Amino acid sequence: MKVTAEHNERMAKLTFASVYPHYLTKVEKKGRTKEELHQVITWLTGFDDDRVQELIDQKATFKTFFQQATLHPNAHLIKGVICGYRIEEIDNTLTRQVRYLDKLVDELAKGRKMEKILRVEKQ
Repeated sequence: MKVTAEHNERMAKLTFASVYPHYLTKVEKKGRTKEELHQVITWLTGFDDDRVQELIDQKATFKTFFQQATLHPNAHLIKGVICGYRIEEIDNTLTRQVRYLDKLVDELAKGRKMEKILRVEKQ
């Protein structure tokens, strides 16, 4: 699918607080934990648990969320299809970052090993 300008705008205005409960429900239904979800969020964004909660409380948009994040240097290794979009083909930086997070949550829910999800390089 092709990402449209309208889709990018919708992503920017979407609040992290509105999506977070869905992430949590998705991973917990599959036997994963809130702590594992936060580990994934921390890896991608650099936010600790307190900062994640602050952003939820502030009802921060994804635009604000990712503007304040320090993306992990290996985030570009997140590839594949999520919600019908091939991540590596998304031109809009913010939309790609949101899809990175979606993909990590999806991998967590599917039972993938944490070292694979966090793109740990083999020594």
